[in-house]
Amino acid sequence: DGGLGLRSVVYAPVGRRAPVDAGRNWGTTSRMGSISRYIFRTTFSAFTIVLVSLTAVIWVTQALRDFDLMTSQGQNILVFVGITGLIIPLLILVIAPIALLIAVAHVLNKLSTDSEIIVMNSAGMSPWFLFRAFMTVALVVSLIVTAISAYFAPKGLRMLRDWLTEVRANVVSTIVQPGRFTSIEHSVMIHIRERRNNGELVGIFLDDRRNPNERITVLAETGELLDNDNGTYLVLQKGIVQRHEFKERDPAMVVFDRYAFDLSQFAGGPQSVKYSIRERYLWQLMFPDPKDPFYIEQPGQFRAELHDRLVAPLYPFAFVVIAFTYLGAPRTTRQSRTMSMIGAISGVGLLRLTGFVSTVFGANTPWMLSLQYVALIIAFVFGMVVIRRGLIVEPPAFLANWMTAVIDRFNRHFATP
Repeated sequence: DGGLGLRSVVYAPVGRRAPVDAGRNWGTTSRMGSISRYIFRTTFSAFTIVLVSLTAVIWVTQALRDFDLMTSQGQNILVFVGITGLIIPLLILVIAPIALLIAVAHVLNKLSTDSEIIVMNSAGMSPWFLFRAFMTVALVVSLIVTAISAYFAPKGLRMLRDWLTEVRANVVSTIVQPGRFTSIEHSVMIHIRERRNNGELVGIFLDDRRNPNERITVLAETGELLDNDNGTYLVLQKGIVQRHEFKERDPAMVVFDRYAFDLSQFAGGPQSVKYSIRERYLWQLMFPDPKDPFYIEQPGQFRAELHDRLVAPLYPFAFVVIAFTYLGAPRTTRQSRTMSMIGAISGVGLLRLTGFVSTVFGANTPWMLSLQYVALIIAFVFGMVVIRRGLIVEPPAFLANWMTAVIDRFNRHFATP
């Protein structure tokens, strides 16, 4: 059947026990190793497929927000993919535990549908052995999450900030295109008629509406971009500056031979880059600089971010424990696994919600940070007890009956007449 090849054992004649040699073969190290490798390979393959698919979908939705890098700002496809691709490590950090949960649930459901869990249990293999095989995958995922959380996600966010700063630094030479009205900042519009080979700009129109009480319009015959230690300037020559205060009826017009418009506030620069808390490496959160302005202003945010990074590698283990607690016990094909699947999803959702609430409110209330650790401990202890004893976790009867009634009503409502 493409799986472990155990289906034949299920159909042994009723009342007869399997041969002793067959039971012994199940106990051999080679057989155990092959089953572990099969589960690891199947689970990790499913995890990889789910992770790549979800990351790609979410990355596309996030990348479309920066599509103006290719349109209004004149960047090519490589710059667009390079800049937007730097958020992928952060997406993987969030999606990886969820992808692992989906993979484990898929493999357990497949093993149950093919009756392989029942066969292995009948042959004397405890659920604990299967659980250890899944925990091996969780260990690999946890190591990936640790590396991304400690270094790669902050590094990607830092590179993204630096790259965007560099792109916006060339505000005139790269963003402004001849013959187009381009917004270089909110309420600031610029238009040039021509850019000559020597870099000189011809026919410049500049409209500045940042001041709510005043509008500045500049017309110039020529201009050039000037970079020096004081900043970036657009030096205009032979033109008119029109200043119109909204409380006045008529604007004031000034003819100039040379006029400098400051672009430093739009361009930024390396010296103006300040990394946020999310862009700090793990060791910078553990041992922050006492003179860091962010740390002085928001010590609670540093503490909350540190604890969020520390518990991130634990979620893959917790998700596997919860999934196996609800779905790992052997069941016959007549026993529905729908309620168990709902229970696993609810448990994981509740655990992750507790962690999110703990991080958000823990920035101002330090004791709230302990909630995520308490929730993880409860999940691990409860799951280990259930798995060790081979129990089947079922929701209360009234809840199961209510869910069954809702599903039946839903199916009848959408049934084809």
